[in-house]
Amino acid sequence: MAFLRKNSFVLLLLAAFVLSDLLISYQDPMVTSRRFYKNDFTKTLYHHGGQTSGPVFFGNSAVTGAYIENESSAKLIEMGLSYGKLTDLKAILEQGRFHVRQQLVIGIDVHTMLDIMETDPTYPWFKAWYEPYIYKYRDYFRDSGTEAVKQLYRGAVELDPAELIRYEPRWIDKMLYFGHMEPEKLKEKELEYDRKYGWATRKDYQDNLDALDWIIRYCESQSLPLRVVWMPWNRSFELPRYMPELKQTVDARLQAANVPTLDLLTSYDPKYLHDLVHLSRQEGAPVFTKEVDTWLASLAGSSK
Repeated sequence: MAFLRKNSFVLLLLAAFVLSDLLISYQDPMVTSRRFYKNDFTKTLYHHGGQTSGPVFFGNSAVTGAYIENESSAKLIEMGLSYGKLTDLKAILEQGRFHVRQQLVIGIDVHTMLDIMETDPTYPWFKAWYEPYIYKYRDYFRDSGTEAVKQLYRGAVELDPAELIRYEPRWIDKMLYFGHMEPEKLKEKELEYDRKYGWATRKDYQDNLDALDWIIRYCESQSLPLRVVWMPWNRSFELPRYMPELKQTVDARLQAANVPTLDLLTSYDPKYLHDLVHLSRQEGAPVFTKEVDTWLASLAGSSK
């Protein structure tokens, strides 16, 4: 009791912080408020009215750029995530953040399997249960809080009540890729990729291989059809040095599990690509969407 009396003020402050953090976490402004930055997982849910189940085309930004959902006959939910990897998909499924129904299509490009690839730290599966919400997203609270204070000050000075609550909604659409990157920029990008990831070996994508094994087992346990598409690479440039071994390793796992695979890795004319890994929205994406639709339809037909 003496300890409690002596430290009551500090304990009350701690309790107030914990309770306020729990309340803010429950409201989840990173998802619900347009004042805050939105990651691609949140954007996916937003553009589907909060829907958390259905057939999915998962991958990274290559899938976002290539698959035109509203023009597709397959009607898959485009879940391309910036820097998305199979470890992310495993976390989504494990934590029940989205329930895949009917079929799961995974797009794998030259970066999807790399453990060493940087990612978006705001994806919800990266938040540990014990990590305070305000601390986890402190940079985004600082950004939006600074904006709110400026608006309050401006509204008070101008005596304009509307200005007190005005703010610039954060961007809610995903990045698409239009036109074609200049040749010199493409070469710079190739050199950048090689410097950052070209030296990768199996230990640098082992976590994603393990995630692939887990996803295969998950789909089998749920009787969920799994399909894999090797996403296009700009064949004007050599594939990354790690790709032959990585692709051989992944393909062996897919073949052993009888997972249908559509290999488009080097099949597309460079005129269809915006850069090294993203299809041009005007030229490449319609062709890709139609090809994937046709392939999926053939699989559905053969299973009848």
